[in-house]
Amino acid sequence: MAVIDQAIESWVQRWRQRLDWPLRLCWGVGGGAPTRCWDLGVFEQPRVVITVRDAAAIPALLRPTLDSLGEAYVEGRLDVEGDIDDVLELAHTLVRRAAEDGAGAPQPTLLQRMVKGFTHSRKLDREAIQYHYDVSNAFYAEWLDPAMVYSCAYFERGDEDLASAQIKKIDHILTKIRLQPGQTLLDIGCGWGALVLRAAQRFGARCVGITLSQAQYELARERVAAAGLSDRIEIRLQDYRDVEGTFDRITSVGMFEHVGLKHLADYFRIIRARLAPDGWAMNHGITTTDPGDGETPYGGGRFIDKYVFPHGELPHIATVLRTMQEGGLEPFDVENLRRHYARTLQCWSATFEAKRERLRAMVPERIWRIWRVYLAGCAWAFEHDQIALFQVLCRPAGRSAQELPWSRRWIYDAAPGG
Repeated sequence: MAVIDQAIESWVQRWRQRLDWPLRLCWGVGGGAPTRCWDLGVFEQPRVVITVRDAAAIPALLRPTLDSLGEAYVEGRLDVEGDIDDVLELAHTLVRRAAEDGAGAPQPTLLQRMVKGFTHSRKLDREAIQYHYDVSNAFYAEWLDPAMVYSCAYFERGDEDLASAQIKKIDHILTKIRLQPGQTLLDIGCGWGALVLRAAQRFGARCVGITLSQAQYELARERVAAAGLSDRIEIRLQDYRDVEGTFDRITSVGMFEHVGLKHLADYFRIIRARLAPDGWAMNHGITTTDPGDGETPYGGGRFIDKYVFPHGELPHIATVLRTMQEGGLEPFDVENLRRHYARTLQCWSATFEAKRERLRAMVPERIWRIWRVYLAGCAWAFEHDQIALFQVLCRPAGRSAQELPWSRRWIYDAAPGG
């Protein structure tokens, strides 16, 4: 204990000199009331209270990174009290200053990032998707919009509520791909079916939606049947690599993050092979802002990979455009919706916090902690340009330029149905 006491005292003294912050650190190993607390600033009430529940959390404090602090919290070695936005602000302040002092953990090497790219297979991708999405449909329904759209919304004016912004996002995509009545649409990674339902109901399309999540598959099929659209929409539990046939339009929303950097060109080749010669496709996905396709800084990417999206990899938009061209597709329109995803995640996180005790009772404590820090952390990362979200509209390469619209006006025209 003497060594631990000395380590904590040293940590407190170091940060008191560098951090004028209303933070209280407490020692409460064993789950009981704290036996001792230290204040790192002058204040009446702390904005954040960190309670050490396990001595194994000490290294995370001494060499703080987003993944080490996140792991200590998720595994119950640390308890944290305070507004989640204050907690994130404190965490980023600690890890940034620790990195400046050389006290943070090193970033992964190029070799480590290259080796990671070999981990993708049908089996591993299916397991990764099911790990993330099969938590429970009821859990997701508590903090998503009523349509359960689990991707970046589109705030056309900026004052929309989340449900309206999610419908506008779907319409924005379907209008961009110029979807017409009677056309066939493949939605890769269809989630709980919101996009294909909208495409059939409002745009008159015939749709196939595919997912690797058993929970999503079952609920999406129920929703299609309840809407009376089983004759126009087919939901499949299927890998994108196993789809056959051609489609007039293809959408992929929030899915290609699971493909892997080394497989992006093949992924786009498959989309090209499934796309009609005069078709249009839309890839809507998260990207890193590191031109070298690196992880988000300070260990945020490592935390996501370990706890949230196993085997996920984010390319830079330059890599997306290059591999899209390698896959036989011509990028036609590129739109950055980073600001929109920051707002979306802020809405999700706010709802999660408002319902946190109800959600806590629905899933194991560890899962609850993962999703709590993940939603708030991603909102912070999008807000501060550590990650971005791009919609890339594309079509088969090599087609005549005379077939292309002269302007982008059609993207912002009213969609069919008014």
